[in-house]
Amino acid sequence: MPSTNDWINNPLGVVEEMFGASQSSPDSGWEAKVTEFFRSQLKEKESQTRVPSLNDVPLHYLQPNSLVKFRCLIQDMFDPEFYMGAYEMVDPSTKAKILRCGKYKDVTECGVDLDSANMVTAERQTFYCVPIPGETGVVPSTSYVPSRQKRSYEEDDDDMDTQPQRQRETHVGPQTATEPQDNGDCKRQETEAPSGQKAPNSPLDLNFPLPGEKGPACLVKVYENCDGFKLNDTLEVYGILSVNPALSALADEKDVSSSLVVDPAESMQTAEELRVHSPPASLVPRLHLLHAQRLPHNNPLLPPAAPEDSAASLASTLSEMASVRTELLAYFTRLLLGDVLAAEYLLLHLISNVYARRDVIPLGKFTLNLSGCPSTAAPAYTEQLYQILQQLVPCSYRLSMTLQNMNQMRLVPKKDYVANRLVSGVLQLASNTSLFLDETQLEQGQLDTTGVRNITALGNVISWQKVDYDFNYHQMEFPSNINVLIASEGRSLLPSDCQVRLQPQVTCPNMEEYLGSIHAAQSSSQLNKFRLYLTVARTLDYTISEEVTKAVEDDFVDMRKDDPQSISAEDLHRLLVIARLLSLSLGQTALSGDAWMRAKHIETLRRSRSEPQGCVNGNEP
Repeated sequence: MPSTNDWINNPLGVVEEMFGASQSSPDSGWEAKVTEFFRSQLKEKESQTRVPSLNDVPLHYLQPNSLVKFRCLIQDMFDPEFYMGAYEMVDPSTKAKILRCGKYKDVTECGVDLDSANMVTAERQTFYCVPIPGETGVVPSTSYVPSRQKRSYEEDDDDMDTQPQRQRETHVGPQTATEPQDNGDCKRQETEAPSGQKAPNSPLDLNFPLPGEKGPACLVKVYENCDGFKLNDTLEVYGILSVNPALSALADEKDVSSSLVVDPAESMQTAEELRVHSPPASLVPRLHLLHAQRLPHNNPLLPPAAPEDSAASLASTLSEMASVRTELLAYFTRLLLGDVLAAEYLLLHLISNVYARRDVIPLGKFTLNLSGCPSTAAPAYTEQLYQILQQLVPCSYRLSMTLQNMNQMRLVPKKDYVANRLVSGVLQLASNTSLFLDETQLEQGQLDTTGVRNITALGNVISWQKVDYDFNYHQMEFPSNINVLIASEGRSLLPSDCQVRLQPQVTCPNMEEYLGSIHAAQSSSQLNKFRLYLTVARTLDYTISEEVTKAVEDDFVDMRKDDPQSISAEDLHRLLVIARLLSLSLGQTALSGDAWMRAKHIETLRRSRSEPQGCVNGNEP
């Protein structure tokens, strides 16, 4: 049985060993044995941390063809591609024919017998994956420490000279072509192409959803259960790293400025599509998937499994939910200038989550409009508030709703049929991302067509938790689960589930100094308790007993008896959502009478705060 060092450093050796053993036993099911072997090895937390991570370790430190992991979001799904699952090659010394495995590889050795009856053509799916957008406060998920310095070009060349000459597999069939002797330098960098590599006409767009983000993008090759993955899934992928220089040479073979289409005999891809789907491996490495697990959350302080599956390790957290809630509520009260009620609604908002959908209605969402935000502080109060909240949630993004941003930014992903890819947009976000909409930055002016479309897209996310991707001739609806917090001076022009007008109880001559001192007073261990609390509260199960349901219904009838106009069905729904969140915030997984009464109380207080005259009108949430 391969050692730990072997299966991490030389996973292809494990594959070849099982493939070779299968030749004497055709019904051995060697492919299933390969995936089961790696799955069993990765069950142990200690084994997972030994596998180096593309998120934490620079690409040029990682060993080619070793096992690595990547925490990512599926940004795009390319068309299936064909590859040589098995092929026969001629040994140059003995002239004997050898059957080799082509799975989990991007290139094959030279000397392939293309007429062999033993050649097997198989199909695999390619996913374009990017780091989880807006990820913050992530600690390294690996214990791997690079043991060597960045290699020089000369060392790369020496390594290339010791390897047998290789040949590529194209993506359109099992045909192979001999790779040129001079492939250029195999330099692996994080975000820049090698200086010796032929520069394309324009920089390669790594297609990150959020502007200004950096990090590795990756082409993940999937062999089994392709239909089990969906666009925008967040995964931890374990696979074989492929950075062969031949992959970069592929993109360099054609001068994209000379022709829009490559030779149809070689491929039906346009030059732009070829460039996007076969980017330099130094920028976009390939990862051949051996095992993947979905991430119900990406909080590094929690096990990757859902909290209910890790009850033992979370027992202490659950027992402290009420006390941590009190501490967090006091922290938010200071951040919100002494407003206890606004602090409680902010806490409830941060643990909200779409837990189910009934027809087209998402259940559990709780978009909060925090109005009355100070607009005279410099830097802006809302910007400083976001910077503090950003450190409490695993993923977040602040969208400054200036007129320029609304008219120019691409919020909705759009299909590019020339390059055959999905061009990302700001709203292509992972589940449970906190989206902070800063409406205090919106100045007077005219929204153009793009601006109106962007405002509509934000409204769809808030009301229906969906984003309609633009496929030119039609729109395709994708569900979302985004926590939207709107900060505004008056009532927001966007819809919301709940609007709370901020009522400051303290006066701050220097807002930046005030907020900075509040945050500085929190220790790192205290902030970690808050981070853990928010994630656990969001993912707890929740039920309402028949007895409590009957009591709530009777109470609703009594309230309408006194004043039929005082409460509507929409108000009842909001009360039930707030009562649910109040229960979860205390670590309680069932609705109690106390939580229901508390929900009614804080809603009465909230509704008593009237919006000043002259603010934007809208439906009272």
